[in-house]
Formats: sequence, C-alpha cells, structure tokens
Amino acid sequence: MNAGESQRVPWIVGVSGASGTPYAAAVLRALLEAGESVDLVVSRASRLTLLDETGLPFRDAHWRDDLRQWLSRGADGKPDTFDVALDDVRHWSAGDLAAGPSSGSYPAKGMLIVPASTACVAGVALGLSKDLLQRAASVTLKEGRPLVVAVREAPLGGQTLRHLVSLDDAGAAVVPASPAFYAGATHIQDLVDFVAGRVLDAAGVPHTLYRRWAGGLGGGSRTT
Repeated sequence: MNAGESQRVPWIVGVSGASGTPYAAAVLRALLEAGESVDLVVSRASRLTLLDETGLPFRDAHWRDDLRQWLSRGADGKPDTFDVALDDVRHWSAGDLAAGPSSGSYPAKGMLIVPASTACVAGVALGLSKDLLQRAASVTLKEGRPLVVAVREAPLGGQTLRHLVSLDDAGAAVVPASPAFYAGATHIQDLVDFVAGRVLDAAGVPHTLYRRWAGGLGGGSRTT
C-alpha cells in the first residue's frame, strides 16, 4: 500500500444454507449503498438454497455475473428491480481456508451471517471452522469485532437455543429473521428489508430500509 493510500476495511458477509436468501441480498445492497466494502462468502449449502428460492446459480468462476443477477432481483422474484454496483465486492470461495478472512491479521470491520442456519450456528458456537464462513466467524469473535448472526429457523430446538446463548455470551448479536409489521409493510420486500435493517442496526451501519418507530400508535397504517 502506498503512503497516503487508505486501507480497505470490509464487512464480511457470510451466506449459509438456511432459507432466506432475499435477506442476504437486501443486506448486501444496503451495505454497498452505504459506501461499505464487502467481502462475500457463500457456503456450498446456500448455493442450493439460492437455486431453489430464485432459480439462480452462484458459481465461483462466474460469481460477479451471478451476484449481479441475484442482487438485482426483488424479494418477489422480479428481475431487474434494483441496480447494484459491485465495484467494492470481493468474493472468497467457501472452501478456501487460506483466504484473507481466515486470519485475524486481515483487516475487517466485522461479520454478518445472513441467513444463519442451525448447522452454521452450531459450527460457529463450537468453533468447528469446517469452512471459510465458520472460520471467518471464529476469527471475528476472537478479534473482538462485531458478529451479527441472523438465525432463520422455526421452531428453535433446545440445542440450537443453547448454541445461540453461547454466541451471545461470546459477544455476538443474535438477530432472528423475524419481520415486524408496525412499519407499514405493504409488500414482501418491505418485510425482507425490515429484517435486513435490524441486522445492519446491530452492526451499526446506517440505512433507510424501514420506517423507525416514533412512538405514535397507528403510524403504520396506510390507505390506498
């Protein structure tokens, strides 16, 4: 790095195999809109979920084209809903345990796992580091950086609840993917954006994804 050149310090975004790929897309779009750098890790299981939920592939060799297609699609499946610039996105293969985010010396602001499956939650809580996503999460915790885990499962079993308590004890923020309705949602994208917004709130990233509660009852009602 040349003298005077600013160091790139990204948010690491991990996408696990749980249902909820629209949540990941909304978080990624909002991070980029906020001017943040992003390092992306898409697990092998999540690629099957993405294909099932959207019909879109995610391939390491064509990740930029595949990511652009994914992020441009709305939560209702409509293509070309969003226009997204990917200039400051770096992709790391989930199987690359020598990747930058596998080391604590790699600069990062923190990590967001959206959505987080119960298997992912267990792996991070137990420190298994079976792939780059889990390893990067373990590094994030040991370095004292923010880790946000957007768990998506129902119902939650006792073992998963214990793992989530362990993550909370370790300093992670656990954000269930639970949409709220007080913000006046009228479209599936509104519900997705609420969850994405709460994930970003936990990370301290500014956004305008949902209308915040202002203390007035009835503020969420909308007339057509």
